[in-house]
Amino acid sequence: MSVFMDISTALDAFDALSQRTRLETLRHLVRAGADGLPAGDIARAQGVPHNTMSAHLAVLFSAGLVASQREGRVIRYRARYDTLRDLIGFLMRDCCQGAPEIVGDLPTLVPSCIKGDCT
Repeated sequence: MSVFMDISTALDAFDALSQRTRLETLRHLVRAGADGLPAGDIARAQGVPHNTMSAHLAVLFSAGLVASQREGRVIRYRARYDTLRDLIGFLMRDCCQGAPEIVGDLPTLVPSCIKGDCT
């Protein structure tokens, strides 16, 4: 994990995630896993018009939070786990002054990612 995300990149990510539909969309893509989902499926699942979802996905893409791949007429989106790890690392890198009791149960909240299995 890289913990060298700069503050400008982190702010771009937080800005992209500060809107409900975009945050829910990213969480939906995280749950979808490495295969991701076609844009139309994401729009239907979120109950958002396709053109509106395209705008939201463009913001997430611009912030580096999702990747896209064209498959014929369909665009498939995937969560960028590397960027998410870097963002979490950005938040946690100065944490706790070496005191694990302050971190609490954070490692149990995302155990597979702590082991490096969330790619």
